[in-house]
Amino acid sequence: MNLKDQLQKLFPDHQLSVDIKPPNLHISNLNNQVSPLLCKYEKRNGRPTLIIEGFGGANKNHLKKIASKLKQKFSVGGSIKNQTIIIQGNIRDKVMSYLSEIGFSVKRVGG
Repeated sequence: MNLKDQLQKLFPDHQLSVDIKPPNLHISNLNNQVSPLLCKYEKRNGRPTLIIEGFGGANKNHLKKIASKLKQKFSVGGSIKNQTIIIQGNIRDKVMSYLSEIGFSVKRVGG
């Protein structure tokens, strides 16, 4: 018995008006990607950082949206410099799987 059936038993008089769809994870303008994104792991000032390169001709607002989603989803800090996204911490595998979920092709570089 799924949740919808259980709620219908609890509230038999309630009429469901609209089915709720899951949010769309895809970010617009993904068709411009020619080569895969490169995810590198580096240590800067003794701290682990993740560098995501290869956005090519993406505008700054597009990069800000992607970086913002990554930082919110994984509760980390980060910044944007020279068409690259820099994320604090060693969460490369999680970020790579999330980026592939939303439609990017991703390649692991180094280590």
